Parts: sequence; C-alpha cells; structure tokens
Amino acid sequence: MGTALVLLFLLALAAVPGALVPQRSLNAGKVDDYLAQHPTLGPWLDRFQFFDVFSSFWFTAIYVLLFISLVGCLTPRMIEHARSLRAKPVPAPRNLARLPKHHADTVAGEPAAVADQMAGELRGWRKTIRRTGDGSVEISAEKGYLREFGNLVFHFSLLGILVAIAAGKLFGYEGNVIVIADGGPGFCSASPAAFDSFRAGNTVDGTSLHPMCVRVNDFEAEYLPTGQATSFAAEIDYQSGDDLTTDTWRPYRLEVNHPLRVGGDRVYLQGRGFAPSFTVTFPDGQTRSQTIQWRPEEQMTFLSSGVARIDPPAGMYPDADERRNHQIAIQGLFAPTAQFHGTLLSSSFPAMNDPAVAVDIYRGDAGLDSGRPQSIWTLDSRLIDQGRLTREARVNLRAGESVTLDDGTAVRFDGATPFVNLQVSHDPGQVWVLVFALAMMAGLLVSLVIRRRRIWVRLTTAPAVDAVNGGAAGTVNVELGGLARTDNSGWGDEFEKLTQRLLAVGAATGDRAPAASREKV
Repeated sequence: MGTALVLLFLLALAAVPGALVPQRSLNAGKVDDYLAQHPTLGPWLDRFQFFDVFSSFWFTAIYVLLFISLVGCLTPRMIEHARSLRAKPVPAPRNLARLPKHHADTVAGEPAAVADQMAGELRGWRKTIRRTGDGSVEISAEKGYLREFGNLVFHFSLLGILVAIAAGKLFGYEGNVIVIADGGPGFCSASPAAFDSFRAGNTVDGTSLHPMCVRVNDFEAEYLPTGQATSFAAEIDYQSGDDLTTDTWRPYRLEVNHPLRVGGDRVYLQGRGFAPSFTVTFPDGQTRSQTIQWRPEEQMTFLSSGVARIDPPAGMYPDADERRNHQIAIQGLFAPTAQFHGTLLSSSFPAMNDPAVAVDIYRGDAGLDSGRPQSIWTLDSRLIDQGRLTREARVNLRAGESVTLDDGTAVRFDGATPFVNLQVSHDPGQVWVLVFALAMMAGLLVSLVIRRRRIWVRLTTAPAVDAVNGGAAGTVNVELGGLARTDNSGWGDEFEKLTQRLLAVGAATGDRAPAASREKV
C-alpha cells in the first residue's frame, strides 16, 4: 500500500505539466506558438512528450505501475478479510483488566445459563461461547467487519476508475468542429475529416463513427453590464440513425453542461465567437462572398482576429497564373461593439451591437492553390515578404461600408454571424467512472464511520467464602473487557451501554447479589 501511495503521488505530480504547458490534444495551435516562442526549451519539452502528457510513455508507465501495485496489495487483503469473516472470534486475553475498557460485577445464577442469556443479547455481533477447564465460561464477540469491507470497496473502486479511464482512452474518440449559426452549412460526423480536430483512441480507426448531422439555427447569449456572460445556448437541429434516410430534423436547445446525447455520443457546446462576412465585387461585376470564423483575442470583449481569402471567378481570368495573382486576402480585427481611439479599433462589449473591422486588404497569391496547409487565423508572412502578396488598402469599416481598390475591385463588410465550437465526445467508460466514483465515496464513508471493536465476557462461579463476606450462594462473577481496534472515539459510551444491557440480562436469570459484592474498575 505504501508503494501505491507513492505512485499515486507521482501520478498527481506527473499531471502538473499538463496544466502548465499547452497540450496537442486540446489546442495544437497553442503548442506551435509555444514552440515558436521558446526555441530552446520547446524542442526538449516536445522530445519528452510534455505536450502530450497524458499519452506520454512516462505517464503511462506510472499509470500501469499504480494499477499493478493496487492489484498486488488488494489481493492479499481481500483473502485475509475473507479468512477473518470465516474465523471464530479470538479467545479472551488472560488479564481483561489491562484492556482499555473493563468492568467487573456479580450476578445471580449459573455461568452457563448467564452466558447463554448474554450471548442472545449480542445481536449483530459475531460471537462464540467457550468453556474452559477450570469451569468458567467465556464469550468472545466482534463487530465492525464492514470497515475493512468499505476499505476494500474504496480501493477496488479506485482500480475500477483506472480501468474505466483506460477503456475510454482505448475505445473513445473526441472531435471539435466550428459551426456557423444562422444558415451555416452545419456538419455531419461521418468521418474524422468532418472535424477541425480529431483525437481517436488507440483502437479507433475512424470508420465506425456514429452518423449524425447538426446545424445551428441560432445562438443566444446574455451578459452583465460589465460584459461577463451569464448564459449562452444554441438552438440546433440534428439527425441521427434513421433520420438521415428520411431527412427528418429534430430540434434541441444545446446549453453549457447540457449536452445532446445521441447513439453513445455527446455533443457539447464548448466555445463561441463571430464569423465576419465580406463580399468582393470584381471589376467585371461578379461577386464572391465569404463568411469565416475569426479567433477571439479578448474573452471579455470578443475582439477577434482572422483572415478571409477570396478567389476571383474562374471566367474572369482564364490564365491560372493571372487568376492566382488576383486573389484577395483580408486580414485584421473584428469588434462586435466598435470603439475607436483615433484609427485604432477595440471592442467595448461582447454583444454584436455595432460591428466593425479594421483590416488590411491584400491582392496577389494568397496561397489558395499552393496545396500547402495554412492557418485560418493568419496570412503566410512568407508570401508578403516575397512580394507575392501586396497590401492594397488599410481601412476601418462598419457593417455595410465598403472600399474600392485601384483596379475597381470593391470590398464590402457585410456584418458578422455567431459561430459555436462543438465537441463530439464518445467515451464508453464514462458511466463506469461515475459508478466507481460513487462506490469509492460510499466505501470511504463506511470505512470512516464504522469501527472494528471486540468485547469479551468471562463468567466464573463465585467462591463459597463470598457468603461469609455478605455474598450469596449461586452467584457468578462477571468480568467484561472491550477493545476498539482503530480508535476509541465513541467506544467508551457504547461499551458502558452494552455492559448495562448484559448485566441486566444476567440479573434477569436470578436475584442479584448484594451491592457489597460488586466491583467496577
């Protein structure tokens, strides 16, 4: 058990880096930013898997060793507990007066009859009656076996939690996707490619995901005057199972901590933001529009940053190179409630009361046809440094305002639409984690409340000389001793009450001896 406690401490210590440095499973972009900001320390941390703490080799090693240690310490304890349940209570010590609780008295009757009466009063106790060679009778009784049982339940439940978590990591998956509200395209979870980020368990290949489609109709948020959000919810429609073949949509109000549960999957409302809309009118009159999510930079005011990349119509520039050199890229800031300090834009409130953008508008090769992955939040600075992307304007625009470039291309800011970040999670071990956690708390409560205690009663025939000293013939000397195996809190009162009950039962078998013959220690 000492080894298990050390390993449990090491497991908690090993989890600390997971809270101090960004994790790839949660936000790969932040990991890339950390590596860029720490060119010396970052690669070393990456080499030792500090950005993947909970799947690292050293965290897994501690986890497995803790599992083995718990099995190794619980198995013999369980066997020993089973043996103690079958064993008879131990015989009385030779000198009961040395026990923490002791009482001596006399009652009328015979030792055997008094012992039977007292044993009948010990209901709920495991007891046995022994007759010794000198004619005395002893009662051994024990109680509180539930304490060790609760202790075993606690530790086996901890073991069960470890197994359930491991099963969830093996057979579960988790995907995140951004869905634009108010008529956005929604998404369908048919494959990992439908998600913006996807973390699969070791046994999940992505071919057996539960089919489900979700579209977001509206997003609502309520704020305090300070700008702090008090609640937010999304009105969604979803399809699952047979609904996909019949094109039936079911409504649901998705709220924080109230996920949609479908086919073993849970859909959580995890984040939110705004997706600005831009319309580009090219010199020949053709238009292209785009609505794309921008990243919140300030969580209190939702000042956001991002990029929009718009390709010109294919018929306008038949030559592929010429068409690539007339792509439009828009990069800047978005404020849901605009506040200008001169030409500098900031946001004063997270609700979309007065949307505005401060943007740089580029023309040239925005990298749409390069085939290389690009960040959806920022432009590739190499394209600007190489002169392949040239800034044509820097402007502040409110909703409905536009700017015209030197070749007649007009860029209009149309406003913004809320978006939500949805997390689809499948964890077959989650219910078992809850069950084992409740069992662990119940076992801990039992082990703290129940006390293991023992009581012994020794009955001997009073010597005949007692009659000379004021005693009576046919009396029995009663000696009681009690011991609590863990702590003595409350045991004294219980022992005194039990002693009174046993002596009262003994007195019912015959007349009590005179008071002069009774002794209490």
